[in-house]
Amino acid sequence: MSIVYDEKHKTLSLHTKNTTYQIGIGSYNFLLHYYYGARVEGSLSYLLSFADRGFSANPYDAGSDRTFSMDVLPQEYPCYGTGDYRTAGFHMKDKNGIYGCDLRYRSHKIIEGKYAIPGLPAVYAEKNESQTLELMLADERAGVEVILQYGVLEELDVITRAASIKNIGSSEIFITKACSGSLDFLYGDYDILHFHGRHGMERNLERIPVIRGKQVFGSNRGTSSHQHNPFVILAERETTEDKGDCYGMSLLYSGNFCCETEGDQYGQTRTVMGLASEFLEYKLKPEDVFYTPELAMSYTNCGLTQLSQNYHRLIREHICRGQYRSSPRPVLINNWEATYFDFTGKKIVEIAKQAAELGVEMLVLDDGWFGSRNTDNSGLGDWFVNEEKMGGSLSEVVKTVNDLGMKFGLWIEPEMVNEDSELYRNHPDWAFVIPGRKPVRGRNQLVLDFSRKEVVNYIFEAIAKVLDASNIEYIKMDMNRSITDVYTATEGRQNQGTILYHYVLGVYEFLERMIKRYPSMLIEGCSGGGGRFDAGMLYYTPQIWCSDNTDAIERLTIQHGTSFGYPISAVGSHVSAVPNEQTGRRTNILTRGVVAMAGTFGYELDLNLISEEEKEFVKQQIKDYKRFWSLINQGLYYRLTSPLNYPEFMAWEFVALDGREALLNVVTLATHCNGAPNYIRMKGLLPEGIYELEGTGRSYSGSALMNGGVLVPFMTDEYQAWQAHFVLKGK
Repeated sequence: MSIVYDEKHKTLSLHTKNTTYQIGIGSYNFLLHYYYGARVEGSLSYLLSFADRGFSANPYDAGSDRTFSMDVLPQEYPCYGTGDYRTAGFHMKDKNGIYGCDLRYRSHKIIEGKYAIPGLPAVYAEKNESQTLELMLADERAGVEVILQYGVLEELDVITRAASIKNIGSSEIFITKACSGSLDFLYGDYDILHFHGRHGMERNLERIPVIRGKQVFGSNRGTSSHQHNPFVILAERETTEDKGDCYGMSLLYSGNFCCETEGDQYGQTRTVMGLASEFLEYKLKPEDVFYTPELAMSYTNCGLTQLSQNYHRLIREHICRGQYRSSPRPVLINNWEATYFDFTGKKIVEIAKQAAELGVEMLVLDDGWFGSRNTDNSGLGDWFVNEEKMGGSLSEVVKTVNDLGMKFGLWIEPEMVNEDSELYRNHPDWAFVIPGRKPVRGRNQLVLDFSRKEVVNYIFEAIAKVLDASNIEYIKMDMNRSITDVYTATEGRQNQGTILYHYVLGVYEFLERMIKRYPSMLIEGCSGGGGRFDAGMLYYTPQIWCSDNTDAIERLTIQHGTSFGYPISAVGSHVSAVPNEQTGRRTNILTRGVVAMAGTFGYELDLNLISEEEKEFVKQQIKDYKRFWSLINQGLYYRLTSPLNYPEFMAWEFVALDGREALLNVVTLATHCNGAPNYIRMKGLLPEGIYELEGTGRSYSGSALMNGGVLVPFMTDEYQAWQAHFVLKGK
């Protein structure tokens, strides 16, 4: 049993293979958090201390006992209104505008299998792979009931959390903050690792100490955003890649979110994560229920690498779905950086012909194939083929590409509209525009109100009509601006504080309908690159365009940060033209290929324009990627260097699950006159095994490669790459 109730001590212990999460039903039915860490047995209630602490309030139930205060006790779902002045996970107000509630334990039940959440993505598992704990809390006076749900995936060392909030009173109430989960630590010196960025430079790792006070990360942009990612790590101060305690928190949500970490006056640490409270005021009528997104947590005492590998497996096997969850994806070429809007159907076929000769398996037609879309100032929302531009029907172009032996894919941006479009002229009220105010534009476009069913229905049917008419086997779903001017004209909308939540649910509904109608189609997520790169989106799209920045050297940092919480199989990464469109940098095609192989792999250029020598490189790259596919996408990933240390080179490694094969990747960042030799220690090998370096005839023991290391070949000029394939002898 993964979940054990100890009636004597009133504890609920959630056990995975290597961890324990323990909840206590404390005095006066307050729900307390005792422990999360390495697997233990027995009650840990003895860790709590009680003393009279000045200005820390006491519940009325405690009478004259001043030693019992929610201001200092670790809690499972902290709410405002109990005398706890630290960061709350739950806020509400009643019909009179009175804030606060007092949630107390009422009951619990243990269920075989994993819970699901209506309208929201959630980790899934077979019934024999998981258990669910449901804890009911309530405050009858406030008229609110909260059910905390915990999913335990024992083999993965993962525990998920979510909450449903129900109005059990006779009057409306308003939810103003509802986190998905909270972690309290009684002691310890922690760092918070978060992943910040901007468009074109997403998910940069920053590691900072937890302070006495609040540190807040999140997004109010309508998406999970380029600026902050809904994945964070809390790590003990001395934790490294290979050792130390660390806790991951990954939110399965693609909209506004918030992560708050607070060190309190007694050195305790609390981290809460969930929906952002800004723009949230969710009205619940009697009997209405509100659902929070899911939070996936994992712990290890073996360092950051093991934590990342826990999440990689979770996402690959229990979040991603469909045909392409674990099968090879086609090597594709996208025309965007080759043509931008300046293309015809004939030009697309020319790109496809050369690509097919070199071994590329799919052609993706990007922005500009629809409506009056010749610049980014018009056409969005008009999802019908521009046959004049295409030189005929889209199906004719698709058939020609199919006849070359290639699949065909399309770019769409269903959530957006241009004012210069038929859709906007016919339905201006479908866009987010505040009455009486000129809208804020982004990329000269507005956002459609996907919280409205009629909008989602119209866009879905318009796009489906195009897809049904041709053999489209891939969709790249983009979203190229942040959301402002949030207002809906829908009659009967509960209130404006619900719109962005329902907007995200509308996006999920659109994607779920796409999946059901086209179960064999590969869908790639995108939001100006990595602006919506989160575990929630991966429930619908097994890969996401990692960044609009395709510069191989910049991608080293972007993909390094991404790897902490997301598997290589989720990372959209391509070889693009040089000089690079975003940075102007020139790197050779070998280096660009090695970097792009740390992802789904493809090309973002016109292969007709490269040299014959480079074409041979492309042929070999495609063969190598297909040969190494299972090693790269299903093996263990190791970060061997960090951009935080200003290294001379960046290195990473893929290792087969059985340790019998490894692919070492190195890219040089600097060269020096009479420079010192560089070494790199490999990881994850079998110590007693003898590995042969492919193509050299040389052999090394696994222990030597991991402890003595590897001498990196001397490479003149910066931005050179070396890829080394080690195979266990006798394989």
